[in-house]
Amino acid sequence: MTDMTARAAIAIDARLATFLETEVLGPLGRDVDAFWQGFAALLAHFAPRNRALLEKRESLQAQIDAWHVERAGKPHDPAAYKAFLTAIGYLVPEPGDFRIGTENVDPEIATMAGPQLVVPILNARFLLNAANARWGSLYDAFYGTDALDAPAPTPGGYDEARGAAVIARVRGFLDETLPLAGDKSWHQLAAREEIQLADPAQLVGNTDKGILFRNNGLHVEVVFDPNTPVGATDKAGIADVVIESALTTIADCEDSVAAVDAEDKLLAYTNWLGIIRGDLSESFAKGGKTLTRTLAGDKSYTAPDGTAQTLKGRSLMFVRNVGHLMTNPAIRLADGSEVPEGIMDAVFTSAISTLDVEGHGKFGNSRCKSIYIVKPKMHGPEECAFTNDLFDAVEDLLGLKRHTIKVGVMDEERRTSANLAACIHAVKDRIVFINTGFLDRTGDEIHTAMRAGPMLRKGAMKGSDWLKAYEARNVAIGLKHGLSGKAQIGKGMWAAPDLMGQMMVEKIGHLKAGANTAWVPSPTAATLHALHYHQIDVFHVQKHLPEPAGLDALLSIPLAEGANWSEEEIREELDNNCQGLLGYVVRWVDQGVGCSKVPDINDVGLMEDRATLRISSQHIANWLLHGVISEAQVMDSLTRMAAKVDAQNAGDPLYVPLTGNETGAAFSAARDLIFKGVEQPSGYTEPLLHAWRLRKKAG
Repeated sequence: MTDMTARAAIAIDARLATFLETEVLGPLGRDVDAFWQGFAALLAHFAPRNRALLEKRESLQAQIDAWHVERAGKPHDPAAYKAFLTAIGYLVPEPGDFRIGTENVDPEIATMAGPQLVVPILNARFLLNAANARWGSLYDAFYGTDALDAPAPTPGGYDEARGAAVIARVRGFLDETLPLAGDKSWHQLAAREEIQLADPAQLVGNTDKGILFRNNGLHVEVVFDPNTPVGATDKAGIADVVIESALTTIADCEDSVAAVDAEDKLLAYTNWLGIIRGDLSESFAKGGKTLTRTLAGDKSYTAPDGTAQTLKGRSLMFVRNVGHLMTNPAIRLADGSEVPEGIMDAVFTSAISTLDVEGHGKFGNSRCKSIYIVKPKMHGPEECAFTNDLFDAVEDLLGLKRHTIKVGVMDEERRTSANLAACIHAVKDRIVFINTGFLDRTGDEIHTAMRAGPMLRKGAMKGSDWLKAYEARNVAIGLKHGLSGKAQIGKGMWAAPDLMGQMMVEKIGHLKAGANTAWVPSPTAATLHALHYHQIDVFHVQKHLPEPAGLDALLSIPLAEGANWSEEEIREELDNNCQGLLGYVVRWVDQGVGCSKVPDINDVGLMEDRATLRISSQHIANWLLHGVISEAQVMDSLTRMAAKVDAQNAGDPLYVPLTGNETGAAFSAARDLIFKGVEQPSGYTEPLLHAWRLRKKAG
């Protein structure tokens, strides 16, 4: 650690300090001493407020726990419960009529509707793939996934029958999306035939090898290239159809990464700097060759009036900061305590993003000169107001205009859902995003009502009244307060990257519910999901949705009242939870992998992050607390599922088996997450994961 005069009130890891001074503050022309003095003053003001908010969380939870314990054995009384939550300040008054006042928002967020990626910021290759997923090949997306209703490709080279099915499917998309004049079909188009659209306004211009069109605000490029194998055999000479896919991407510092110390945070900030400067690159071996991936350039075209134009070649980037709970040893305050990691993220990621605001990047991220930060895991409007004040202070520290820093509010905690309008009001002049997330929200639902009784099985949660109310109210409240046309109203992740056919059937429901963005697990999934936004004009849908419903359904508790599960059903649920928990923890703790495709108990690969872990560990802890299962049953399941997880990871040379290593960091972390689950703050997994990961890194 280093402690210079300008950092008198803090001790910061020397590598982090040098990085910020040389790579960020220097190019920005900022006074280094003034920055550190300002940062120390900011921490002195906000760190105690941060602690006080966490103490309030625990105080409210203790009162809720006591209320449920006192009423044990009595039927749940919704009216009394709501009155109690109001009396303790868990529920706050509605703020009344208002509309958000956010300005200078890029069109990808405000006026365009399309897929959104979330990517771990520690993995440069994944980060580049996601940033470059603004444009995707429909031919590739259909050829390589089960989204195409045709026999799978035969191994060993190009399958012509599969290719013909892909071309037919994409021609059908063109007929639906960009209908030709008269009775003409894209299936009938011949080489060099003039293309006449039924709606000429859909024509945008000509690219180097294709024609650019637009539908529902999204661009489609039909590529003509007879010099490619596909184009040479296509009767119209069409080599590919490339569509605008991931309009926005969230570079994640939180749930999808394992960042526990200065070393990890430096990598996160270095990768974010590479995105903002436009010079991030990653070399890797593939097919016996070394390949280097870089950020894609812009797409140039000639408009019908002959002028040269460009479209962005990359996703518009958000960065997701850490929430209010965790601290990090990378910086220590004057009293020796660790810095609140969310405050550190706010300062470091905003300072880096200021390079974009002031024009130091190769490409430019925000054309509106805004910084986009997603803030997760906030509990209620008071915590949202804290974030608003913090961002004010960061803007002052960096010399930015007020509300340059925009905020995305994750609606994933019960107190935020119940007070969503007040939460939006607290950040009304900088909000650009609200989103729902089933896993974290369910984890908080279980923890908040932990002592009310045993909960439904996880699968049954998806049909519960509170979840339906949660999803509907998020959209309706956002629309009521003016988010449409100014901000994103989002929906959660499709977790199965190999089940694209099922995704294409189900995920269109997010658009029908009024969401103008939704999370997908890969660039390919983004390209396929983009088809839904051509089918449905979300902004039109938003105009016809009902007003938000009341709180009663949202506050219903998913208790398993009257459940009479068999031993087999209980064992099945426990095994499912333990297998998912172990499969994720072993990579997080042993390898520092915060997000990956983890096989579930049925060997289906699911993209999992800490939210999965939270719901699984809290569900087991709840059943254990209420005697549905015993400690012996849990240990038996953990032991059996450890063997299954070992078998699923047998091909990973870096994998350390769980079986025979039950005192190791990974198995110990999993055990703690269950048996200490009731006492964890809000049921979060981070404190235990961080502790065991730090022990693992220490050797």
